Amino acid sequence: MQAVPDFFCITVTHFRLQSGGGRRVSSSSSSSSSCAEVLLSEEKRIRRPEMPWPSRKRDKGAVADKKEPDAKIAKTEEETSDKEEEEKSTKPPAGSSKSGWKNWKKTKESDSGGEESKIKYCHWLLKSEPESRLEKGVDVKFSIDDLKAQPNQTTFWDGVRNYQARNFLRAMKLGQQAFFYHSNCKEPGVVGIVKIVKEAYPDHTQFDQKDPHYDSSSRKENPKWSMVDVQFVRMTKRFIPLSEIKAHHLAHKADGGPLKNMMLFTRQRLSIQPLTQEEFDFVLSLEEEKPH
Repeated sequence: MQAVPDFFCITVTHFRLQSGGGRRVSSSSSSSSSCAEVLLSEEKRIRRPEMPWPSRKRDKGAVADKKEPDAKIAKTEEETSDKEEEEKSTKPPAGSSKSGWKNWKKTKESDSGGEESKIKYCHWLLKSEPESRLEKGVDVKFSIDDLKAQPNQTTFWDGVRNYQARNFLRAMKLGQQAFFYHSNCKEPGVVGIVKIVKEAYPDHTQFDQKDPHYDSSSRKENPKWSMVDVQFVRMTKRFIPLSEIKAHHLAHKADGGPLKNMMLFTRQRLSIQPLTQEEFDFVLSLEEEKPH
């Protein structure tokens, strides 16, 4: 062991006495070896323990956590629980607006790249089923021809039981136009145009126990669900199939066209979807083109 000068031992002893911690160390010894032992002893007492390095297993777990998305979008309106959707509808995103379509929660699976809250929507896409399908013993079929057969070609748009879709209904303004979209059929697509003739009001079917969309948890003094009235405007000059719109959407995702963020493909399961002016105009322009 290397010899340590006596004056250094005395200095260490003085430090220990001044600090007032631990036992008193004698300074009378002049032995280098005893000084070295004192130093080693004191070093052990005052040295702070080293922090352990994180294990590889923990590191991998942390990486896995980062890869896990913060939220998941439900595959269908029915698969998303009421509680989860209600929380989304009551927590507005950052921004000054507190109503309407600007309030939906941004998700990590959105293709808008964080620009969704800045987009202005003024048109809509309404999905309805043109083919017969029984739901709790009731046929939910309603095509654009059924709308045309209604008095004054007007009806209420009821049965929406998804919080985000409901919020879109509540954001609709009088006179705004929407595409009537045939869904859940052999060939889905846009078939016509309707307009909003009455803004959102309580959906009466939520209180009807015989209706397939009855909701026992909803109260008349504070109804959960809303509907609007729509009126037939015209048929599109030709049927615009989903496959054709999707082809343009994929092309626009690559070159930055107007359909790059169209909700028909980013939130495809929603029955009520907003459209920008550019999206509406582009899809409508397809009626002038020959079908591919």
